[in-house]
Amino acid sequence: MIQVKRVYDKPSPADGYRVLVDRLWPRGLRKQDAGIDLWLKDVGPSAELRRWFAHAPERWDEFRRRYAAELAGKGRAVDVLREKSGNGKLTLVFAAKDAEHNNAVALMEYLASKH
Repeated sequence: MIQVKRVYDKPSPADGYRVLVDRLWPRGLRKQDAGIDLWLKDVGPSAELRRWFAHAPERWDEFRRRYAAELAGKGRAVDVLREKSGNGKLTLVFAAKDAEHNNAVALMEYLASKH
Protein backbone atom coordinates (compact mmCIF):
# COMPACT_ATOMS: atom_id res chain seq x y z
CA MET A 1 0.00 0.00 0.00
CA ILE A 2 1.24 3.47 -0.91
CA GLN A 3 -0.02 6.68 0.63
CA VAL A 4 1.09 10.31 0.75
CA LYS A 5 1.50 12.66 3.70
CA ARG A 6 2.86 16.14 4.34
CA VAL A 7 6.23 16.09 6.08
CA TYR A 8 4.95 18.72 8.53
CA ASP A 9 2.23 16.35 9.78
CA LYS A 10 3.22 14.29 12.79
CA PRO A 11 4.77 10.91 11.90
CA SER A 12 2.70 7.89 12.89
CA PRO A 13 3.47 4.17 13.20
CA ALA A 14 0.63 3.69 10.69
CA ASP A 15 2.79 5.44 8.08
CA GLY A 16 5.03 2.43 7.67
CA TYR A 17 8.22 3.21 5.75
CA ARG A 18 8.47 6.99 5.21
CA VAL A 19 10.31 8.33 2.17
CA LEU A 20 10.82 12.04 1.53
CA VAL A 21 10.40 12.45 -2.24
CA ASP A 22 11.36 16.13 -2.56
CA ARG A 23 14.69 17.27 -3.99
CA LEU A 24 15.01 20.01 -1.35
CA TRP A 25 14.84 19.57 2.41
CA PRO A 26 11.62 21.10 3.85
CA ARG A 27 12.03 24.56 5.32
CA GLY A 28 12.06 24.93 9.09
CA LEU A 29 12.09 21.20 9.82
CA ARG A 30 14.89 19.52 11.70
CA LYS A 31 15.91 16.14 10.34
CA GLN A 32 15.40 14.43 13.71
CA ASP A 33 11.79 15.72 13.82
CA ALA A 34 10.83 14.56 10.32
CA GLY A 35 10.61 10.83 11.05
CA ILE A 36 12.02 10.01 7.62
CA ASP A 37 13.39 6.54 6.89
CA LEU A 38 14.85 7.54 3.54
CA TRP A 39 15.36 10.78 1.63
CA LEU A 40 15.21 9.81 -2.04
CA LYS A 41 16.09 13.11 -3.74
CA ASP A 42 16.49 11.43 -7.12
CA VAL A 43 12.75 10.85 -7.55
CA GLY A 44 11.91 14.51 -7.03
CA PRO A 45 11.07 16.52 -10.14
CA SER A 46 13.87 18.49 -11.75
CA ALA A 47 14.34 22.09 -10.65
CA GLU A 48 13.16 23.25 -14.08
CA LEU A 49 9.96 21.20 -13.90
CA ARG A 50 9.29 22.24 -10.32
CA ARG A 51 9.66 25.93 -11.19
CA TRP A 52 7.49 25.58 -14.29
CA PHE A 53 4.70 23.79 -12.40
CA ALA A 54 4.73 26.18 -9.42
CA HIS A 55 1.83 24.14 -7.97
CA ALA A 56 -0.58 25.69 -10.45
CA PRO A 57 -3.60 23.33 -10.62
CA GLU A 58 -4.23 24.22 -14.26
CA ARG A 59 -0.79 22.75 -15.11
CA TRP A 60 -1.40 19.52 -13.17
CA ASP A 61 -2.07 17.18 -16.10
CA GLU A 62 0.95 18.43 -18.04
CA PHE A 63 3.10 18.28 -14.91
CA ARG A 64 2.16 14.63 -14.39
CA ARG A 65 3.04 13.82 -18.00
CA ARG A 66 6.43 15.59 -17.83
CA TYR A 67 7.21 14.14 -14.41
CA ALA A 68 6.41 10.60 -15.61
CA ALA A 69 8.88 11.14 -18.46
CA GLU A 70 11.54 12.15 -15.92
CA LEU A 71 10.74 9.16 -13.71
CA ALA A 72 11.13 6.79 -16.65
CA GLY A 73 14.85 7.62 -16.58
CA LYS A 74 15.23 6.96 -12.85
CA GLY A 75 14.80 3.20 -12.87
CA ARG A 76 16.81 2.29 -9.77
CA ALA A 77 15.21 4.92 -7.53
CA VAL A 78 11.73 3.94 -8.72
CA ASP A 79 12.59 0.27 -8.15
CA VAL A 80 13.53 1.07 -4.54
CA LEU A 81 10.07 2.55 -3.97
CA ARG A 82 8.30 -0.38 -5.62
CA GLU A 83 10.33 -2.79 -3.48
CA LYS A 84 9.49 -0.91 -0.27
CA SER A 85 5.78 -0.81 -1.16
CA GLY A 86 5.84 -4.56 -1.77
CA ASN A 87 7.21 -5.13 1.74
CA GLY A 88 4.47 -3.21 3.57
CA LYS A 89 3.02 0.24 3.88
CA LEU A 90 4.94 3.01 2.13
CA THR A 91 4.32 6.69 2.77
CA LEU A 92 5.61 9.20 0.24
CA VAL A 93 6.32 12.35 2.24
CA PHE A 94 6.25 15.82 0.67
CA ALA A 95 6.47 19.46 1.76
CA ALA A 96 4.02 21.20 -0.60
CA LYS A 97 0.99 22.94 0.87
CA ASP A 98 -1.33 21.60 -1.85
CA ALA A 99 -2.15 18.03 -0.83
CA GLU A 100 -3.79 17.19 -4.18
CA HIS A 101 -1.39 18.67 -6.73
CA ASN A 102 2.17 17.73 -5.80
CA ASN A 103 4.96 15.41 -6.88
CA ALA A 104 4.18 12.79 -4.21
CA VAL A 105 0.64 12.32 -5.56
CA ALA A 106 1.95 12.14 -9.13
CA LEU A 107 4.64 9.68 -8.03
CA MET A 108 2.09 7.50 -6.22
CA GLU A 109 0.02 7.37 -9.43
CA TYR A 110 3.14 6.54 -11.45
CA LEU A 111 4.07 3.70 -9.09
CA ALA A 112 0.55 2.29 -9.30
CA SER A 113 0.69 2.28 -13.11
CA LYS A 114 2.43 -0.29 -15.26
CA HIS A 115 5.36 2.01 -16.18
